[in-house]
Amino acid sequence: MAVFNGTNLLVKVIADGGTPVALGHTTTCSMSLSHDLPEVTTKDSGGWTEIISGVRGGEISFEGLVNHESSANVDEIIGYITGRTKVDWSFGTSTGGDTVYSGEGYISASSISADAESPVTFDGTITITGAISSSTNPE
Repeated sequence: MAVFNGTNLLVKVIADGGTPVALGHTTTCSMSLSHDLPEVTTKDSGGWTEIISGVRGGEISFEGLVNHESSANVDEIIGYITGRTKVDWSFGTSTGGDTVYSGEGYISASSISADAESPVTFDGTITITGAISSSTNPE
């Protein structure tokens, strides 16, 4: 995969069981994964730290411009929080041959901000639950 423009990277989300739809008017998005590494150092470790593989997790964050006419907008995001709704998500481009990550999660945070003489913005975070899968967009 070649270097690509960040504009092409999309976050898609839908209520559990549906086909994810791109969040409308996003300006930024990121995916952050973590891997807990519990320490198991003992006196037998010869002065070296030892660890084991622990739980993995992650979050997807996004920001955008509020447009209540978009098919997937801040109103849906807030509805997922108030309804305690599990969501299906994907993170990737729509370009053939590119990797797309997908899984399930919950919207753990969202906010709407309005500064004077500026567009109204929103942001949110999906906390991932369960395993993440990866696939390649068809050419």
